[in-house]
Amino acid sequence: MQSPEQLAQIALEVAREAAELLMTGFRKHPVPTEKARADLVTDYDFASEHLIRERLAQLAPELSIVAEEEGGRSTTELTWYVDPLDGTTNFVHGHPFFCVSIGVLRAGVPVAGAVVAPALHTHWLAHGAGTSLRDGVRCGVSETDALVHALVATGFPSDRSQSPANNFESFTRIKRVVRGVRRCGSAAIDLCYVADGTYDAYWERRLNAWDLAAGAALVLGAGGTLSALDGGPADLSVGHVLVSNGKLHRPMLDALA
Repeated sequence: MQSPEQLAQIALEVAREAAELLMTGFRKHPVPTEKARADLVTDYDFASEHLIRERLAQLAPELSIVAEEEGGRSTTELTWYVDPLDGTTNFVHGHPFFCVSIGVLRAGVPVAGAVVAPALHTHWLAHGAGTSLRDGVRCGVSETDALVHALVATGFPSDRSQSPANNFESFTRIKRVVRGVRRCGSAAIDLCYVADGTYDAYWERRLNAWDLAAGAALVLGAGGTLSALDGGPADLSVGHVLVSNGKLHRPMLDALA
């Protein structure tokens, strides 16, 4: 079995290849289809996933693969969780906040991962405790210790016009007590921005494990805190999560309660 560091390097190598593929379609007005209202998919999502599956099977055949478009099952101790194009709506509209996210989970716990945001010319890599890198340089969470000084991020589910868990009320509450709230449209990038100290915290509801696996590894490796929205252990398959620099975790939980 390959080490977390080796798996992280594989994730980065493959994510870079997939990101290069995505850039061939960026700002070329790809025609999307709707999986659901406001939940888009393009041929580039599928092409990226096909490339990733093929390359991961070559480089780490002992791991099972679960990915957004074609699914899969976790049947091995370590499993790849892949988002071949996180931020598809941004990609379709020519907005640069999209990425490829490849993470490894062991029994639901983040072990390693890489995120490549090609239009931002930025990548992140994590493996093991205390190792998170942005563009090859070690990064860490912020030192902000008061919500009034905090810049945080969130997102909203694609069926937000109908779902009661649409995050609107939480957004309003948090917006009142922090310096600012950002919504960039890519959960993986939001997580990475907490890991590298850009954001002080990030919360969202109803994400999937492929949205979270790599970015959660980055946050934990950078010294941050990950939990469910009630403060208990995070279940990445459910996707109601809060990540923070640690110092703001309890204040954020209280504000979200």
